[in-house]
Amino acid sequence: QVQLVESGGGLVQAGGSLRLSCAASGRTASSYSMGWFRQAPGKEREFVGNIWWAAGNTYYADSVKGRFTISRDNAKNTVYLQMNSLKPEDTAVYYCAADYKTWKPNPDYWGQGTQVTVSS
Repeated sequence: QVQLVESGGGLVQAGGSLRLSCAASGRTASSYSMGWFRQAPGKEREFVGNIWWAAGNTYYADSVKGRFTISRDNAKNTVYLQMNSLKPEDTAVYYCAADYKTWKPNPDYWGQGTQVTVSS
């Protein structure tokens, strides 16, 4: 089992940047594929991107491709979401998620979420 804690959310102007962090504790985080989802008010939860546990391949939603980057530091058991060129429509609660040696549409482990607000 793994516990996930997000940090780094906040308020930023359109065009700005933020970096979210997701610290994993428990079993070795390097054995987990990890990713990010987001949910805006009144909208369904949306996949943002993920990074696979073995090869470290990354995948992104079309809405963030080219602006967001996911990376991981296995020594720190931490995954990062670097968000650049932020838009008001990126405003949402961002959730970190993880799956053990796989990735499912609804991963097994979730963080508590961190709010990102982009002002126009």
